[in-house]
Amino acid sequence: ATPELISPRSPRVLAARRLAKRNFRGKERLFLAEGPQAVREAAGHRAGGTATLVELFATPDAAERYADIVAEARSAGARLHLAAEEVIADISTTVTPQGLVGICRFLDTPFDEILAARPKLVAVLAHVRDPGNAGTVLRCADAAGAEAVVLTDASVDLYNPKAVRASVGSLFHLPVAVGVPVERAVAGLKDAGVRILAADGAGEHDLDAELDKGTMGGPTAWVFGNEAWGLPEETRALADAVVRVPIHGMAESLNLATAAAVCLYASARAQRASGGCRFVTPG
Repeated sequence: ATPELISPRSPRVLAARRLAKRNFRGKERLFLAEGPQAVREAAGHRAGGTATLVELFATPDAAERYADIVAEARSAGARLHLAAEEVIADISTTVTPQGLVGICRFLDTPFDEILAARPKLVAVLAHVRDPGNAGTVLRCADAAGAEAVVLTDASVDLYNPKAVRASVGSLFHLPVAVGVPVERAVAGLKDAGVRILAADGAGEHDLDAELDKGTMGGPTAWVFGNEAWGLPEETRALADAVVRVPIHGMAESLNLATAAAVCLYASARAQRASGGCRFVTPG
């Protein structure tokens, strides 16, 4: 097929390219999803009965290679634009585009809806500024079976293209609330019966010891801080406990995403053990 969009100066291309900037994303309430995995997840996602994927830009080769994704996007009502490779490269924020770029509606969930669902495992990103870390923690939370992720008003934009890529589709799998003040996030979760654990390398409680004591089986929200300086004292003071991941070797520390994965999986395992809040008696 011949590309219909061959110029990076096309109005549709210019409108899509502007979504790489946060102020335009906020104004239009639209964001970019790049690559086959993200586009596939976007095409299958609906919020309140409305399809999330609005438009799909694809090179002819990618449209043929990922014909199933293109068919699902069309079924969802997305408008398909066949575009030249240089057009996709102009829209994309990656060094090596994979030929598919989708435009999606915002899909964050009101915080009150998350509380009403009585979640058992939540990741709260407080002061997380790196979009790659934010997306990776979201992916870890999804893999660990968390019911929600909360990004505070001091954290990075959920729809930053790097955050979307780093989530590898998990952005479309679980509710995410954005722009919630950390004080409100903690107070609301506590009122919903959720124990608040702050993850910090200098925490007075050891994660292994907490698991051994059997204190990890109830509904839990983990609060994760800034990549460089962790959690400020006023945020630590809001938690029920400040917990450190033990380092048994000589490594100086763990990066944010690795520590988040360890903490979330520790809670997931404890919650599924006998006596945990997710334990189901066989039979």
